Amino acid sequence: MAFKVPADIAKAAIAAGCTKCNITWQKLLVLGFLAGAYIAFGALLSEIVAGGLSNGTITAPDGAIWKIALPVGLVKFAAGAVFPVGLMLVVIAGSELFTGNCMFAPISILNGEATVKGLMKNWSLVYVGNFLGSIFVAFFLAYLCGFFDNLPWAGWAATVANTKCGLDFETAFLRGIGCNWLVCLAVWLAISSEDVISKIFACWFPIMAFVAIGFEHSVANMFFIPLGIFAANNPAIAAKLATAGIATTNLTGSDGWYNFFITNLIPVTLGNIVGAALFVAALYWYVYIRGPLCMLKSEKTKTAKR
Repeated sequence: MAFKVPADIAKAAIAAGCTKCNITWQKLLVLGFLAGAYIAFGALLSEIVAGGLSNGTITAPDGAIWKIALPVGLVKFAAGAVFPVGLMLVVIAGSELFTGNCMFAPISILNGEATVKGLMKNWSLVYVGNFLGSIFVAFFLAYLCGFFDNLPWAGWAATVANTKCGLDFETAFLRGIGCNWLVCLAVWLAISSEDVISKIFACWFPIMAFVAIGFEHSVANMFFIPLGIFAANNPAIAAKLATAGIATTNLTGSDGWYNFFITNLIPVTLGNIVGAALFVAALYWYVYIRGPLCMLKSEKTKTAKR
């Protein structure tokens, strides 16, 4: 199968970044909304699958109920295995994802093809669009649809959100770096691919890895945490969570939204920016774009004589 070599991937990323920084604000909002919704679809599927596996039961031939206790690593792998559908939709169907643009815009700026003003316009509008798309799916297509009205799914959603809101700043920031380093590598690999099947595989492995590891993705958290807040503040669902002994202390009342925005989203977003802009955009620009990667002996001789 045909694919781009790393230097050509870098050039394609620069061209894409230039284009993204010049899209009109109206289209950025729409494309941002779509990307947020796509990532939320992947996150919703991940919650449904992992939630079902986390507390499964089967009925024995004699009618007894047997509880299935799967290894935690297997549940996390299952969650990671289905989550990548979100990025596949972003990359192949087309939309604007903030975390991906944290790579595209900086590498284009480093090469003089885009401006900081264009970056700020893109990031701010796409971020807002991503938030609107993610929370739309969380409220209307997950919470109101009743998928999380009962255990074990309500418990899983609350546990995921409560845990994320309990991270300290440094941990959330570092997990944000690791996450978007992998996410942007997935996008980088997808750029190298010339056919749809290759793009799907390019997206799947790095995204599966970041979810299974437990890194933090700002746009995905725009789905995960609000969903947990909606569930924890619903009296009927909250009663079931309390009966099961599931903690929701970081999600209830006004503290829930404070913890979402201040405790999690800000440090994770900053970490996502560093992971993409520094560890992917800047390093690959330096290696493949800023001057030749290597020189043959004959070329070194010619250069020395000049």
